[in-house]
Amino acid sequence: MKISNPVIKGFYPDPSICKAGDTYYLVCSSFQFFPGVPLFESKDLINWRQIGHCLTRKSQIQLESVNSSGGVFAPTIRHHDGRFYMTTTNDTTHQNFYVWTDDIYGEWSEPIFVEQDGIDPSLYFEDGKAFFMSNGTDDQGVGGVVQCEIDIETGRKLTPSRSIWQGSGGRYLESPHLYKIKGTYYLMAAEGGTEYGHMVTYARGNDPFGPFEAYPGNPVLTNRNLGGYEVQGVGHGNLIEDDRGNWWIFHLGFRQIHRWLTYHHLGREVFLAPVTFGEDGWFQAGHNGTTLASFETDCIPHGVTQMEKKIDTFENTNWDLDWCYLRHPHHENYRLEENKLTLKGTGVTLDQADSPTFFAIRQKDFNAVISCDVSINHGEAGITVYMDENHHYDLAIRKIGTGYEVIKRLNIGDIKSVEKVVELTGGNRASLVIRATSTNYSFFLRAEEQEIDLGSAQSRYLSSEVAGGFTGVVIGLYAQSEGSSNEAEFSNFCCEYL
Repeated sequence: MKISNPVIKGFYPDPSICKAGDTYYLVCSSFQFFPGVPLFESKDLINWRQIGHCLTRKSQIQLESVNSSGGVFAPTIRHHDGRFYMTTTNDTTHQNFYVWTDDIYGEWSEPIFVEQDGIDPSLYFEDGKAFFMSNGTDDQGVGGVVQCEIDIETGRKLTPSRSIWQGSGGRYLESPHLYKIKGTYYLMAAEGGTEYGHMVTYARGNDPFGPFEAYPGNPVLTNRNLGGYEVQGVGHGNLIEDDRGNWWIFHLGFRQIHRWLTYHHLGREVFLAPVTFGEDGWFQAGHNGTTLASFETDCIPHGVTQMEKKIDTFENTNWDLDWCYLRHPHHENYRLEENKLTLKGTGVTLDQADSPTFFAIRQKDFNAVISCDVSINHGEAGITVYMDENHHYDLAIRKIGTGYEVIKRLNIGDIKSVEKVVELTGGNRASLVIRATSTNYSFFLRAEEQEIDLGSAQSRYLSSEVAGGFTGVVIGLYAQSEGSSNEAEFSNFCCEYL
């Protein structure tokens, strides 16, 4: 069958996967968005359904006033003795921790902290022992992939942290994971930075603490030399074996907006590539060591079809799964109904590293039509295509004096500019439309079966190459108000991917 990448679209970076019974589970990083660490399940490795989040309570993660791309970094999910573990880093507080659950559909524990530095922590279990690794500095000040044995009940270190591998020579060694396959230990990592030079590398040895011999063909997977190719930034991989003995690597990558325009704004997404082991015990990944936008395989069971959802609405999405807040929300400002959303605006705006009244869904493809009816009684409310507090485009209705107007505002770094204003003559309700392509967002006011064109803006100014950071564009519904109370009502929301 033909598999299309990415298998999970939109801002779902740093994937990690495990298997329990006949089901696969996958988690991704979430940074300043809440709830934290989206959790997915699949029976076939290509069709994924979100079933929850690992961090759903304020007590589990500190997100107050964290800057964009701070907060929750790359997670790892593992299943051992009937229990699931998810370990991650709060990069803002520089703490590595893990949570656990015996019910994958239920709540996760309070965090258990491990006194080891670095990011991208991972767990490995063997013979009643739990090993904790991260990329950082060991107890002797030596950098690299650092590992210790811990008491899994308390997180207490049972051995000193020790640097066990320094990588293959690329910058920003990260994302370490340890596997035991046919009696050999494989240590996989990422190097090159999570940009265009990203790559997956690995080494192998006969003991969990090494020494490790680097794969002679490193990097085992990278698209760093594929100029003019849509899929870039390939790295941060996790291995998994399916029920039929086939091996796969799940990893992040991103889609640039055009063959010759090196910008990406949808975020880092989840990609899949096949893995094959040679007779010498070394494995190879992808197509000649690269990840393709699509590939043919006979390793997926016959009859499986890759499905894709093309329309998101209030009615067919789940408030608790598909939507997210900025940092910890003030729930009293949100009223969530089956086909309507009511937001109470405050003085906190989208331009602050705070918690504005904001509810968002990830943009999952380049070409889309986003529409929503919005009404207000005061202040401002509308739709934002949001990368971070300094980079977002807003299409909104606001009250001016005794009347109302629709505005298009561009926020690019230090430039905050209202580019277009249209006076509303029919009251306090507006039908707002944004049309997206890979290179542009175009903004419209729909009135009396006509559309008033409010102009466009280039997507590149919402890209990681311009904005920096590690997130991707989300489609946000927001309300804000100075002084007076503002209740905004949103209805008929639709995001259709073309």
